[in-house]
Amino acid sequence: MSSNFSIFKIGVGPSSSHTLGPMLAGNLFCKKIVKRLNEVDRIQIILYGSLSLTGKGHLSDKAVIWGLNGLEARNLSAPVQEEANKNALEKGKINLCGEKELKFNYEKDLIFSKDFLPLHENGMQIKAFDVKNEIVEEETYYSVGGGFVLTAQELEKRGKNSNQSTMKLDIELNNAQQALDFCEKNGWDLAELSYNYELQFHTKEEIRSYCLEIWEVMQEVYYNGTHPTEEYLPGKLNLKRRAKGMKERIAMTADPMGMIDFISLYAIAVAEENASGAKVVTAPTNGACAVIPAVMLYLKNHTVGFNDEQAINFLLTAMLIGSLYKKNASISGAEAGCQAEIGSASSMAAAAMATVLGANAFKACNAAEMAMEHHLGLTCDPVAGLVQIPCIERNAFGAIKAISAARMAMTRQSTPKVGLDEVIETMYETGKDMNYKYKETSLGGLATNLKTVC
Repeated sequence: MSSNFSIFKIGVGPSSSHTLGPMLAGNLFCKKIVKRLNEVDRIQIILYGSLSLTGKGHLSDKAVIWGLNGLEARNLSAPVQEEANKNALEKGKINLCGEKELKFNYEKDLIFSKDFLPLHENGMQIKAFDVKNEIVEEETYYSVGGGFVLTAQELEKRGKNSNQSTMKLDIELNNAQQALDFCEKNGWDLAELSYNYELQFHTKEEIRSYCLEIWEVMQEVYYNGTHPTEEYLPGKLNLKRRAKGMKERIAMTADPMGMIDFISLYAIAVAEENASGAKVVTAPTNGACAVIPAVMLYLKNHTVGFNDEQAINFLLTAMLIGSLYKKNASISGAEAGCQAEIGSASSMAAAAMATVLGANAFKACNAAEMAMEHHLGLTCDPVAGLVQIPCIERNAFGAIKAISAARMAMTRQSTPKVGLDEVIETMYETGKDMNYKYKETSLGGLATNLKTVC
């Protein structure tokens, strides 16, 4: 068992598994090779499976280059990214680990393989060669969703029960039923349970600081999304950004449907920032990064009493629910389709909203269950491999479904028949049965049926 803080990461768009993951793999390889830099003459990168098939649209190729340059997501900026891109693609060089300049041939040293590695759909290999073209170091990495990266050895050891720790904790949370049992025994809601769980790993000050930093970045991303410096998103779709115009047009209104416009605005602004390759918060992934901030902005701007304490409780609840999906299913679109990304984010947001509005743990878990239940089977078929169509609008729909699920759960009088653990299991089984064409490969669905792509 470990802290759930990693469910929310400050990262870089457009994809946690396809951009942030490869960048982190590059960082990890730097740590592996740093003591042998004097032996290294050339670097080779091989992207496999989904990382290869949609890699260019997701900036996977550039992201691993940033990582191998020793750049980290938290401190990444557009000028720094552009300099690394220009050096690798135009000048033919890479500054390995930020310490040793090597020649780099993009066409030969970065290979897009259509093969799939055996352990996960998002596989990649990094190899370092000496002047005799002999391997100095090599590693196989898997980007398993949400910006989490494992080596082949780590992934082989990880089973469905791999989160068990040798350290005995007073609070262990492996499934929703355990969470409900703790809450019933102690009179807690999900936020209180998550808080007490995190106290096993962090101080009160660390928990508060972490949550408020995540909330601050989410608000910053929304602001940036409504004040863009570019009118169009990058990539061959030539998609015009909508958030700025939406913000200028939308006003408080007596129209009972008007609130939907605001929720859509919040989600689209954040999702467009992600699609532009800017800094965002994985929540739990980049592709679904706008669902949770959209619901939080709805609560902040359109309800009474949503303050910093409520934001902390919201995020604590959401990370707890997100951890259950990560432990018992998947948060990777390449592994289980978009239901694992937008569906998980909507489920997290629904439970969190219900909790901060006063719902007990049972009702909050019911909200989470309903939100996922109505995302089951959602495919991941990004057009042109870009996190734009249908991904941006899906964040808005995920936020709206989360709000609806929270309200339904809080007002229902009947006892739900389906539990959260059951829907998590169902989502994972559905994802495993889903044809690989519909799991972030751009080989099916809208990606192949949209005829207007250049």
